[in-house]
Amino acid sequence: MGKWKWILGGVTWVLTNPIGGLIGFLIGTAIDGFSSSMSNAPKRTNRNKHTEQGDFMVVLLTLSAAVMKADNVVKKSELDYVKSFLVQNFGKEKTLKALQILKPMMNADIPLDDVCKQIRYNMNNSLKLQLLHYLFGIANADNEIVTEELNMLRRIAAGIGISEYDFNSIKSMFIIQGSDSDYEILGITKDATNEEVKKAYKRMAMKHHPDKVSGMGEEVTRKATEKFQAINEAYDRIKKERNMV
Repeated sequence: MGKWKWILGGVTWVLTNPIGGLIGFLIGTAIDGFSSSMSNAPKRTNRNKHTEQGDFMVVLLTLSAAVMKADNVVKKSELDYVKSFLVQNFGKEKTLKALQILKPMMNADIPLDDVCKQIRYNMNNSLKLQLLHYLFGIANADNEIVTEELNMLRRIAAGIGISEYDFNSIKSMFIIQGSDSDYEILGITKDATNEEVKKAYKRMAMKHHPDKVSGMGEEVTRKATEKFQAINEAYDRIKKERNMV
């Protein structure tokens, strides 16, 4: 497993710059499980650390592999989804290099909890939400999210610090569980008051506004825009249903 810190450090070095490579090395160290300094939760002051695109690539590769392997069957539709996302954000050349790293990940044991802990303390919440949305997209690439995939997504969400409230909101975008789905998107139940509906809408719209991830690439921004649009559409349908003004 010692190779992982060099592989991941190397991929960010190639894709971005030496600083990105250093951070990639640290994340890789967490994957190797060698660094005792990384075993303790970082200080709260680290929570707003800026995540560069190269570091985001490392996160994508690691968690993409975890979701794709969740049901023990790596489907072509899932791989195509990942390829498309990477090309949109990083271009064809960098995607080819990244896929060379993704392949051995598919056959390795990744200590997911350690990786998630690094994300939890070094990535802002808006980007975490878009990351989870992307991972749901992988699981749903074949138009079905099986139990093993949903359990993996839930584990990742908890590990990176996404609340059950936000997890269920994103899940409702992919798994429609009945007529209450619009309320689920807003993170509330059908018995919420009109005032609670308005507050929930404002809260979700603020969390998922595309401007919060505008520096992370075209595809990330597009996914955020889709989520933001879904929130607005759900709110509009609820207002119409309730004759709200």
